Amino acid sequence: MTQDLKKIKVGAVSYLNTKPLLYGINRSNVLNKIELIEDYPSSIATMLIADTIDIGLVPVAVIPLLKESYVVTDFCIGAEQEVASVCLFSDVPIEEIEKVYLDYQSKTSINLFKILVKEYWKKEVIIEDANPGYQQLIKGTSAGVVIGDRAFEQRKKSTYCYDLAEAWIAHTGLPFVFAAWVANKELPNEFIAEFNKANYLGLQNIEHLIDDLDYSLYDLEKYFRKNVSYQLTENKRKGLALFLEKLSDL
Repeated sequence: MTQDLKKIKVGAVSYLNTKPLLYGINRSNVLNKIELIEDYPSSIATMLIADTIDIGLVPVAVIPLLKESYVVTDFCIGAEQEVASVCLFSDVPIEEIEKVYLDYQSKTSINLFKILVKEYWKKEVIIEDANPGYQQLIKGTSAGVVIGDRAFEQRKKSTYCYDLAEAWIAHTGLPFVFAAWVANKELPNEFIAEFNKANYLGLQNIEHLIDDLDYSLYDLEKYFRKNVSYQLTENKRKGLALFLEKLSDL
């Protein structure tokens, strides 16, 4: 059976920042042509590598691990200023941090931290891969990279918050791309065009999405319209290329 005669398996991150894109997909005709699976970033990435899905909104650090990779659509999860939901949290200033726990949910964010701590902050720390519930270990001189919705909770608890997108932009002068729609095989052009329109539909209806959400941890208007930048611009592609280049040097 050829690819365009069966449902295309689509994996998407089940985070707050993806809701504008999924809002459009769930309200467009393209939904009838796909099987939509939602999970956390590293799980979607694993599915894409294993070829159990055809396209995923995945952390971009997975791209070098794929036998074939195609960045599709004009949209991504990116940032041109502070992103608010991908941060290093601590009780002490960065100069005093001795250990950092790394979020288990995204390869991109932890690799971004590794680049920044080496090149931007120029600091040596003990790095430890974390397990669920690790936020309670963020105390004293032990810090943690926390991403996604849990980062908004941590913002209310930690004294210091270092935004990783903001640090990347200060370091490189380029925006950052956390996740993109990546396919592990060539997909029909007609599908990609329709899928692209579905993403755009969601961004055109952010005010309706906000009305539908009951969320008190952060200002959604600010998050969807300022913190997260969804257009995959040429400048963001340059930032992505630079990140992948630096990733190969880690």
